[in-house]
Amino acid sequence: MKKITIPYWIFTVLVVLFMGVGAIADTVKATAAVDLFKHLGYPEYLLPFLGIAKIIGVIVILIPGFPRIKEWAYAGLIFDLTGAVFSTIVVDGFLPGLGFLPGYIIIAGSYIYYHKRLKSRLV
Repeated sequence: MKKITIPYWIFTVLVVLFMGVGAIADTVKATAAVDLFKHLGYPEYLLPFLGIAKIIGVIVILIPGFPRIKEWAYAGLIFDLTGAVFSTIVVDGFLPGLGFLPGYIIIAGSYIYYHKRLKSRLV
């Protein structure tokens, strides 16, 4: 049981920190978030939408139950991250895009251990 629960919570807390901090910055239109969005060529009005979507996704991942909605939340976070990777590669090149690899690893870790918890009926 601990072999599943502890890694699940470690990865999930990292997802919450990784995506949650960025989501709050997006939602409040923090200067760094606005500057990054302008650098990537996106309109500023998109920031709060993405920020709120990420906050909802993080909340859904944290609350118990709702397995189908959790699948969508994990997918949404991956879509958001993939969009950021693509935009970074197009604007800044391939190497800076590799900086997002830890994000994929922690989201995948949380997702994999979430499913292990489901199979072992720990959820």
